[in-house]
Amino acid sequence: MLVMVGKVLGNNRYELIEKIGGGGMALVYKAKCRLLNRYVAIKILRPEFTNDEEFVNRFRIEAQAAASLSHPNIVSIYDVGQEDNIHYIVMELVDGITLKEYINQKGCLDWEEAVDITIQICSAIEHAHRNHIVHRDIKPHNILLTREGIAKVTDFGIARAVTSSTITMVGSTIGSVHYFSPEQARGGYIDEKSDLYSIGIAMYEMVTGQLPFNGDTPVAVALKHIQDIPVEPIKLNGNIPKGVNDIIMKAIKKEQDKRYQTASDMLSDLYRVLKEPDGGFIINEDLYEDCPTKRMDALGNAVLAKKDEYKIKEDEEMKKKKKAGDRLTVVLALITSSILIFIGGFMTYRYVVSSLLAAEDNNFVMGDYVGRDAEEVKAMLEEHGLKVKMNMKYSDDVEAGKVMAQDPEEGKTIKLGGYIEIQLDVSQGPQLITIPALRNTDYRLAQETLQQEGLKVTLLEEHSEEVGIGLVIRTEPDAGTEVKKDTEVILVRSLGPEIKKTIVPNIIGLTQVEAKKRIAERNLTLGKITPETGSNYVDKIIKQSPPAGTEVDEGTPVNFELEVSNEIIVNKVIRLIMPEKYDDTMVVRVEITPSDTNVKEVLMPDTEVKKTDFPITVAVPVPKGGSVLMMVYINDMAYLQEVVTGG
Repeated sequence: MLVMVGKVLGNNRYELIEKIGGGGMALVYKAKCRLLNRYVAIKILRPEFTNDEEFVNRFRIEAQAAASLSHPNIVSIYDVGQEDNIHYIVMELVDGITLKEYINQKGCLDWEEAVDITIQICSAIEHAHRNHIVHRDIKPHNILLTREGIAKVTDFGIARAVTSSTITMVGSTIGSVHYFSPEQARGGYIDEKSDLYSIGIAMYEMVTGQLPFNGDTPVAVALKHIQDIPVEPIKLNGNIPKGVNDIIMKAIKKEQDKRYQTASDMLSDLYRVLKEPDGGFIINEDLYEDCPTKRMDALGNAVLAKKDEYKIKEDEEMKKKKKAGDRLTVVLALITSSILIFIGGFMTYRYVVSSLLAAEDNNFVMGDYVGRDAEEVKAMLEEHGLKVKMNMKYSDDVEAGKVMAQDPEEGKTIKLGGYIEIQLDVSQGPQLITIPALRNTDYRLAQETLQQEGLKVTLLEEHSEEVGIGLVIRTEPDAGTEVKKDTEVILVRSLGPEIKKTIVPNIIGLTQVEAKKRIAERNLTLGKITPETGSNYVDKIIKQSPPAGTEVDEGTPVNFELEVSNEIIVNKVIRLIMPEKYDDTMVVRVEITPSDTNVKEVLMPDTEVKKTDFPITVAVPVPKGGSVLMMVYINDMAYLQEVVTGG
């Protein structure tokens, strides 16, 4: 791989700053978009894939398709491009770590936290599936967690672009085989249910801290996905409730038709398990078997044998009765007719009337369930042997968990034991939108992002010492807050640091020490001093710029010119005698009285000096041919008196 840091892609737009990650197919760099003045992440395809024309074409097509996805739990893709045989994707830069790193840090997650993260992942995948995009490489490495705890799915499109010739390379795996579905491992047909299997494996790892299948080689792991039954997570972590265990085991069924059929179905159970952690609402189809076939004795032979026995007895009786005369025949005929009539009536009631009554009992009449608790309705219908499917839908008007609509409608008669499935539209409450983290984002892009989520944006402006001009300082409500659609969000845009005004003081006639103090008091800075050499502490200022009384911005430099005197500068060293008598910090003042004026002057004003700063040196101006009386005070007590001459 060529050295990429410092390179600029996209017609001088994206400047690569540093490498922040990488995998089997691509390297990821932090970059700055010069056009929008924001930081982005750029994923660059490894060179070994750029020669596979089919791979590159599918890579671009899928990346462009993924760019059409807009969801708070999906990393946004901004651009796809190619330059000098470099294929790259520009995407949202997420400030956080991968879910894999988070699992490694914590060992295993609390089950409620794991369910919350899984709900966010599943919500993202549900959005992708609705847009006919199958991820095919769901794993904790491709889930980013922001500092606010928001999960974001990345690498859409790349997994689908992998061909059979690029499943492995140089001993590594593209799209970790530890999270493959059995059909992926077999090279079979892959659909939305394959993503749900991978989510189940990731959830297994979150709550146990380990993977269900491991092996020495990728092939060994793939075979375990196809053949082996994993240890139930509840056996590895006793703190996992049964409901969570059942969701995981259903998601990772080897047969596609026994798993969750849609992300919406899985989401429904994930929301429900937070309220009912002990479960009981997930049906394990493996528990049901067909009724075993048993060998039973044939009825025909027994009936014939019985009939022959009756025939013999009847012949004997007839011989006896014949002797009694023909009149008995009439009596027997009447008795026989009565018996036949009775039997006929009984059989009619037994098989006709009772069948009609049974048919009536085998029917169920639908009631009006709209507005009722969905779980209660579902339990009641299932008690009657009916199949029920709950379709979770957002609603601003209907309370969460209540039935919004039903099919069949009220009054409809349904045959029990049939194939009709009751459809219940259940309210999830209002659709909540998570406000994304937009700090330090260009305010125009942030405004567009919020509006695309269906939120109303109001712009406010504030000064900021930390956030650059035109970037977002914060949102109100804060990032990570869940709000309804059409909620007003205040976007606070930075005006940069606030510039305050001040008045330039008059420093004419002051020494440098005095002037510096005046300048600092007005929040101004020291500018150019002339002459640059040869000046002393006692030299007076004869000119200043800007002039005194001028209103300027705080921080403006003040320049001044000194009147150089004809004095001699003598450097005197002041040493600390018996330092144990003093604290670590003391106040030192130096005063001088020149012989030519006999006017006392402060050479060094009260200054805090540490004990470790001694010895200190002061420059004493001495008039030519004269002397200076120097007095040194420590903590306002006379410490040293000395006559300094220029000789």
